[in-house]
Amino acid sequence: MSRRRIVLSVVATIAVVGAGILAWIAFGPGAMDFAGGHRVSLAEYRGPDVTGVPADFASADPVARGKYLTLAADCQACHTAKGGVPFAGGLPFKLPFGTIWSPNITPDKATGIGGWTDAQFLAALREGKGPKAHLYPAMPYSAYTWMTDADALAIRAYLATLAPVKRQRPKLTFSFPFNQRWLMSIWGGLFNPNRRFEPNTDRSPEWNRGAYLTEALAHCGECHTPRNLMQALDNRRKYAGAVAAGWRAFNITADKATGVGEWSETELVQYLSQGHAPGRGTATGPMGEAVDLSLRHLTPSDIAAMVTYLRSVPAVSTPDQPHPASSPAPGGHRLAAADEAAPLGKKIFEGACIGCHAWNGNGALTGLATLNGSRAVNDPEATNVAQVVILGARRHTAQGDMVMPAFGHAYSDAEIAAVANYVTARFGSKPSRVTPKQVATLRKAT
Repeated sequence: MSRRRIVLSVVATIAVVGAGILAWIAFGPGAMDFAGGHRVSLAEYRGPDVTGVPADFASADPVARGKYLTLAADCQACHTAKGGVPFAGGLPFKLPFGTIWSPNITPDKATGIGGWTDAQFLAALREGKGPKAHLYPAMPYSAYTWMTDADALAIRAYLATLAPVKRQRPKLTFSFPFNQRWLMSIWGGLFNPNRRFEPNTDRSPEWNRGAYLTEALAHCGECHTPRNLMQALDNRRKYAGAVAAGWRAFNITADKATGVGEWSETELVQYLSQGHAPGRGTATGPMGEAVDLSLRHLTPSDIAAMVTYLRSVPAVSTPDQPHPASSPAPGGHRLAAADEAAPLGKKIFEGACIGCHAWNGNGALTGLATLNGSRAVNDPEATNVAQVVILGARRHTAQGDMVMPAFGHAYSDAEIAAVANYVTARFGSKPSRVTPKQVATLRKAT
């Protein structure tokens, strides 16, 4: 290594450590510290086992139990490229300083994890330490760190039953110092607690089960919690919502105006298990994917436990996201405020959208197309509205798949901005002002 390179590495290390310490002091590391109470190790806990699989799977074979936990951990979503073989990796994560691709976790020995030992698998999953290099925290090891040995190895046992796929991911193209993977060991020391789940004896078994599912397996905070300057979760604003990969994950705290405090138990259960709750909207983008590939496969008792836990998360207000307007828009096409805000958007909506969504926003063909009450159409930045227009959406239902086609190839950035602004002006509480440049940025983010 050249002298200049050594000096730069030292400077980078000092900068990372300094910024990390400041971020740690400012935002704190604990994911579940908000709950207070007395925590004990699993070995000391005298209540029902809140880890592993639910009672419905207690008599299932090890592979079935491992598959359930793999679904709960939502592994397929990140480790599958669009149109690719599940778990073979290759999904790009576009970051401000470059792109990384998810690794192959099929049992191929050359390009997957078939040659890993159990110890190496546990280190990668929970500490971000791969056999050859440290992992970037795009892998949510600071959430998986709470997972028990038994559950982590059950996931590994299931992955070992998959057909091996030989697929090498592209080489890292980050510039210096972001290509220095060893710096991730410092990040992990600051922000990864590297602890197993500890039940809270002052809370019910259902709450503890929900905490384990929500924090350790489903890693909901990775999308719904804002991040600090070191890209670690800011748990002082736990679940207050954030924008990641070009999509907005909304506030899911108990705040009544901007969170889910007004939602009923039934609505929360429906949204998590089906990706839709009447009057609350339909899951799209990464949340829709999480429902399809993970949450809809969980048992009713596990979904109920997650709801119990989410209900306990302290309310955090996000005033930039107004309280959703829930009343239907007028049944006729005239609405002065919306017409004036985005006349081009109205023309596009009338030509391409009205058949499914209707002028009043209640959905002409299915309740899944209801726009009223949706957080997306009440977002002043219309992030998810624009993305759904660009990429389309799909929901799995008992009646079959319901699909909204993608229009990204058919409309320009200016046209997509116009229709997004019209939708928020007509059905939301505050018109958005999306620009063609912002749409172009959203296209590149996904």
